Amino acid sequence: MTSPDPDSPPKPSSPSFLAPLRSPIFRAIWIASLASNFGGLIQSVGASWMMTSIGTAELVALVQASVTLPIMLLSLPAGAMADNFDRRKMMLAAQIFMLAVSLALSICAWTGLITPWVLLLFTFLIGCGAALNGPAWQASVAEMVPRNDLAGAVALNATGFNLARSVAPAVGGMIVAAAGAAATFVVNVFSYIGLIVVLACWKPERPARTLPRESLHVAMAAGLRYAAMSGRIGSVLLRALLFGFAASAVPALLPLVARDAVEGGPLTFGLLLGAFGAGAVGGAVASARLRRRLSNEMMVRWSCFAFGVAAIALAFSSWLAASMAALAIAGGGWVVALSTFNVTVQMSAPRWVVARMLALYQMAAFGGMALGSWVWGVAAGQEGLSLALWVAGGFQFVCALIGLRIPLPATSGLNLELVNRWTKPDLAVEIQPRSGPIGIIIEYVIDEADIDEFLAAMADRRRIRRRDGARDWTLMRDLAEPRLWIESYRLPTWLDYVRHNQRMTQADIALTDHARALHRGDGRPRVRRVIERPTRPAPQGAFSHPEMPEPLTDPTRAA
Repeated sequence: MTSPDPDSPPKPSSPSFLAPLRSPIFRAIWIASLASNFGGLIQSVGASWMMTSIGTAELVALVQASVTLPIMLLSLPAGAMADNFDRRKMMLAAQIFMLAVSLALSICAWTGLITPWVLLLFTFLIGCGAALNGPAWQASVAEMVPRNDLAGAVALNATGFNLARSVAPAVGGMIVAAAGAAATFVVNVFSYIGLIVVLACWKPERPARTLPRESLHVAMAAGLRYAAMSGRIGSVLLRALLFGFAASAVPALLPLVARDAVEGGPLTFGLLLGAFGAGAVGGAVASARLRRRLSNEMMVRWSCFAFGVAAIALAFSSWLAASMAALAIAGGGWVVALSTFNVTVQMSAPRWVVARMLALYQMAAFGGMALGSWVWGVAAGQEGLSLALWVAGGFQFVCALIGLRIPLPATSGLNLELVNRWTKPDLAVEIQPRSGPIGIIIEYVIDEADIDEFLAAMADRRRIRRRDGARDWTLMRDLAEPRLWIESYRLPTWLDYVRHNQRMTQADIALTDHARALHRGDGRPRVRRVIERPTRPAPQGAFSHPEMPEPLTDPTRAA
């Protein structure tokens, strides 16, 4: 089975840019998120400008890093939780936590207890709340809108954020100029209330859980394994990391641009942020049309190029209007690239692991931003603001060229819906969910002329098996019967074996059926399921799980 050409444009899609707003719950959460983003960006202006008066250039850049670093550190646990628990409750808890932190920040600011490191601590905690909220929210979008509207929904989310970015910074600058930075923190406290109310009222339908939840460390390991064995996901993670590293220079150093390059105050800073947001809104609106004309890879390449040109122009500009124009271009490149990464991940991962893949994407993108914020801040402090922006712009050109070697995958025609055709095998030995290890042995009869094709199919088979949890996968040929080939692999428990089979997607089945079509024996390839046993009798209950004392008579039902 050949994969789609990553450089070929996807087929045009009919849904309009505003189609996702037909969903009542998506519309309600989108509006509430717009208000929340508005407050968060006003607070960001206050925090960044406050740091310019109490900290060094390196500490100013660390304000941005303190928000993005928690996303890099905590996104994977948050994604594992989002795939195993109620996503609505996770989002609700994250919003309440961020409201409490913002309230504490406001109190400290008004009572004069703020120091540079206290300010960084509070912004770090707000970043922790964002890290908990992000994977659950992004994975929930697909539950609110049809699949055809998913790309539009992601673009609308970016549009909402950047609508706030285009207005809120200017408002934040006026609030700082009129009432001080502490007033922006108070505004943000009230911005969470609407979203909390909407989430509290939302009662989504959840499919019945047929298997017990995975433990946190097992779920995280499964997510890492899936990403490592999926070339599609891996290419997105690498490109997002590099883009985030280079792109972080502009938002991280923007307070210094406003203060030193343009020689302005908090209102100027707000205007510059507003220009960046306005450009991002334009990029989000244009992304629907661009997606119909360009492949994922070409969208990201042009975004890197545009951002690089804008960063270099910003490095040499001392005129406010020119700087705002450069920032508008940078904002457009920013949102088109990040929304393309997001959509590519969502369309390249099945639902059982999508929150973890989005979490890893966030870790890559925001990890690159956190590292870049620190690097560009140090560079600006030691070598000068202009040189730091110039080098960051040049690095974006390198990011675009990397696409020639590691292109983003196309997602059109990829069917990752779960197959759900696995049925319980007939077992003569009674086992429990935690019984194991389980060994699987599959026998194929392959003609000599089909061996090369069979080996190629089994290479894909190996990747899929290992990606979905199999261990010790091997392919063997019988020396006495050369037409007989044996595939074998292991899983830790019977429950893991059931999960392994229920994770098969429509795209996986096409590869599996291709290998089976080469089988020349009578009927289907023979499957043997075995359980490893110690050579001495095991103690009473050794194969039981304390939470599941009853035998699992039907592995497709909850224990």
